Amino acid sequence: MEEEKFETIIVHSAVYKTEYTEKYRRRIKWEKPDENQLHSFIPGTIIDVFVKPGDKLKEGDPLLILEAMKMHNLVQMPFDGKIATIKVKAGDKIPKGTLMIEIAAK
Repeated sequence: MEEEKFETIIVHSAVYKTEYTEKYRRRIKWEKPDENQLHSFIPGTIIDVFVKPGDKLKEGDPLLILEAMKMHNLVQMPFDGKIATIKVKAGDKIPKGTLMIEIAAK
């Protein structure tokens, strides 16, 4: 079956029909991020990790310090939970988007 070439989109009650481009067909589709995974939001160096696997923490508790552009960024626990795994250690240089910590599922 031939791939459909057109898509219908609605903007403020107006209906438009648009043709797929090759770039659109190859795009990386958006997926909802996993809230139990903490990824780096900027490239940098891990200065210190304050937790270990199995620790039970409250929202706002410090997890680690990420140095980026000579600034120390304190990464905090986003919600109450338990640390499942830690993927980084002090001294690691990490790129943007690196998985740093996994939190046990709620």
